[in-house]
Formats: sequence, C-alpha cells, structure tokens
Amino acid sequence: MAFPVKVCVVCSEEFELKPNKPGFANRCPSCSEPESQYAGGKQSMDADERKANAEANEARRAAMKDLLYRKDR
Repeated sequence: MAFPVKVCVVCSEEFELKPNKPGFANRCPSCSEPESQYAGGKQSMDADERKANAEANEARRAAMKDLLYRKDR
C-alpha cells in the first residue's frame, strides 16, 4: 500500500505521509523536527520572574477594571 504524497508548506519538497509521523501532516519530517524540540514543556521560572509576572498581571487587571467600570463625570 502506497502512502499519500504531500508537499511540505515550508520547503515545498514532496514527502510520503506515513502513519505516526511526528510533527505536522503538512510538513516534511526534516521541517517538523525543530517543532518537536520546543513542544516538550514550559520553561521553568524562578521566584523573581513569577513575582514580576504576578505583579504585572495584577496591574493589568486593575487597569482594565478602571477602564471598564469607571464612571464618566
């Protein structure tokens, strides 16, 4: 049984779409490899970065709340 022939959207090279191929169905195996490296997991953050993100998110929420619910005078 022959596998379907696809054209890679990145490098425009033809490849056979085989079952259980890692990566995307519209990319050849060589173009899919870099994607699989980065899909492993999140990068860990230290305590200072988490605190800075939390403070920035709190400031964003407060600004959005002020913009949405302020009374026009």
